[in-house]
Amino acid sequence: MDGASIIERLMTTEGRFDPYPLYARAHELGAAAPAGPAAVLVAGHTAANQVLRNPAFAVEDTRTLTADNADLLAHPSVVLLGHSVLQRNAPDHGRVRSLVASAFNARRVAALRPAIEKTVARLLDELDDGGADGSPVDFMDTFAFRLPVEVICELLGVPVADRHRFRGLASDLTIALELVQDLGELAAADTAAEELESYFAELVAERLTRPTGDLVSDLARIAADSPDRISGEELLGNLVLLLVAGFETTTNLLGNGLTLLFRHPGAAEGLRTGGLDPSLFTDEVLRYDSPVQLTSRISTAPDLTVAGLPTPTGTVVLVMLGAANRDPARYTGPDRFDPTRTDSQPLSFGGGQHFCLGSQLARLEADIAVPALLDRFPRLAPAGIPVRRDRLVLRGYESLPVTTR
Repeated sequence: MDGASIIERLMTTEGRFDPYPLYARAHELGAAAPAGPAAVLVAGHTAANQVLRNPAFAVEDTRTLTADNADLLAHPSVVLLGHSVLQRNAPDHGRVRSLVASAFNARRVAALRPAIEKTVARLLDELDDGGADGSPVDFMDTFAFRLPVEVICELLGVPVADRHRFRGLASDLTIALELVQDLGELAAADTAAEELESYFAELVAERLTRPTGDLVSDLARIAADSPDRISGEELLGNLVLLLVAGFETTTNLLGNGLTLLFRHPGAAEGLRTGGLDPSLFTDEVLRYDSPVQLTSRISTAPDLTVAGLPTPTGTVVLVMLGAANRDPARYTGPDRFDPTRTDSQPLSFGGGQHFCLGSQLARLEADIAVPALLDRFPRLAPAGIPVRRDRLVLRGYESLPVTTR
C-alpha cells in the first residue's frame, strides 16, 4: 500500500472510523512518502514537527485552494474560513493573530479556572438530574459540548440565551475542513457559514453601540477604528473560528477521554484518588486519540525536503497528526494507552506560528472536568454503543450514552 492508497482508504467510512491500522501502514513507508502527483504524506513525529514549524511550508489559503478550482469561491464556508488566521500566511496571519492572542495568554487562561470549575459543577448537576432514575444520558450533549461552548462564549461575550444555537452550526461548518471529494458536500457548511457570519455581524454592531469589555467588543472597536489592523471580513471570519475551534476540539477531547477511561478503569481510579496527574492523562488522550487528526501545508520553495523527500514548490504536504502521535520511532509502545507517560509531545494542537491559540484553555478544561466527573459519579458507566462522527480531520463522538447510577 502506497501513500496515495492510504489517503484513499482514510477517506472511506471504515478508514475514518479506525484510521490507526492505516497509520501503521504509513509508518512502514517511512517518515514521509509520496501520496500522488505533487502530494506527500507525513507520518513521522520529527518530520511532522519540522513541517509545522517551518514557515516555508505555508497553510493552504484561499489563493492556493482556488488556484485549480475557482468554483470554491462560490462557497461561503470556504470564503469565511479563508478570512481567518487558520488559512492565512505571513504577514496577514501575524497581524491578525496578535490581536486575539492576548485573550489566550497564560495569565488570562489561569484566571478562568474559577469560572470553569463553577460551570463544571453546574453541568454535573444537570448530568446527575438527567440520570437520576438510572436512565442513560448522552454525555456529549449534556456535558462535553456544553462546557467548552459556555467557556468560549463567555470569553467572546456571546449572550447566554444564544449559546444553544451553535452545536449543529459548528458541526456543519467544520465539514469545510475535511478532505471533501464533492463540492456538493459543502452545502451544509455554506448554510452554517452564512448563519454564523450574520449572527456575529449583528453582535459586532451591537457591541459597537454598547460595548461590554468582552473580546467581541474589543475587536469590533479595533476594526472600526483601525481597519488596517483587522478588516471587517477578517473580524467576522476570526470570531466564527474562535467560537467553533474554541469548543470543537475540547468536546472531542472530553468524549475521546471518557471512552478511554471506560476501557482503562485503572486510569479512572488513579484520577479519582489523585494517584494520576490529570495533565498526564490529558496529554495521553491527545496523543493516543487526537481530536485533530490531520492538517496540510503547501511547499513555497523549490528546494524543500521532508525526511529526505523532495517537496518542490506547490507540493501539498499532508501532515498526519494522528499518525505522528503514534510514531514507533518516537514512542515505546505507541499503540498502548499509557497515561503515566512523562515524555509525550502530542502534535494535536499543531506547531509553529499556527499552534492552536486555545490549547492551554482546552487542557485546563479537561484537567478540571475529568477528575470532577469521576469524583461525582463513581459508578459512571457506558450505556449502549457510542456513535462516532463520520469525520477524518476532527475525530470525536456524536453521542456517548452513559449511566450515572
